[in-house]
Amino acid sequence: MLHIRRPVPGYYRATIDNPPLNLFDPELVAELQQFMTVVEGDDETRVVVFDSANPDYFIAHVDLVKADQFDLTPQPTTGLAVWPDMAIRMERAPFVTVSAIRGRARGVGSEFALATDIRFASREKAILCQPEVGFGFPPGGGGLERLSLNTGRARALEIIVAASDFDADTAERYGWINRAVADDDFEEFVDNWARRVATFDRSAIALAKRTLNDHGGLPEVSWFSPTQQAFFDLLAQPHVQQRVGGFLSSGLQQAGDFELNLPDQLAR
Repeated sequence: MLHIRRPVPGYYRATIDNPPLNLFDPELVAELQQFMTVVEGDDETRVVVFDSANPDYFIAHVDLVKADQFDLTPQPTTGLAVWPDMAIRMERAPFVTVSAIRGRARGVGSEFALATDIRFASREKAILCQPEVGFGFPPGGGGLERLSLNTGRARALEIIVAASDFDADTAERYGWINRAVADDDFEEFVDNWARRVATFDRSAIALAKRTLNDHGGLPEVSWFSPTQQAFFDLLAQPHVQQRVGGFLSSGLQQAGDFELNLPDQLAR
């Protein structure tokens, strides 16, 4: 599910490959957690880039069929469940994390990207969305906590309550991503950027990031558990289960038009 390369010392590339949709499921989370432990333990790590092997999806969204299988055990580093714990570890790590977004980053796909330090997106192919409200529950993986810190409250509310797709240019203008890059140039741009950062002194990178974290503002650790619990509580409600079940019967979590055009399906 996670293919790891180390193009040069200090630079890791992690490619998500969980066909057919790159769903965010417990197995992928476990591999991501193991990978974080590896890069945290490498004193040479300066930059980590996450991308996707699927041209249509960066991460489609959480696997709703396996929602009750996620490990919610409090982790020793933060006291949070595995995913919010890993997201905070990425934010606090003494190296830079990058999301290279081609295709759809919806729900926890967007939330994963928001937990990385830098977000580059293909102008022609990237799509971002927080679709959770369209299902009947709130974002539970960090979207409520992180999105407004990047876009401001009003735009975050627009994004979340409408559950609509956003193209890369709009996402860039809103502050959701750092930069939209022409797709023909995208791979070269991201790789060159990462290789450049990998040549610099790790202690300087770590100090710059830590100072910006301290002064620029990160979500409080205490914010995450209540929204994650609200996500699972509302997902378990009978009317939401009925709605999700209908979507699953119509093509949710299957390759095809339903997932490609998910926000349109949610509004029907």
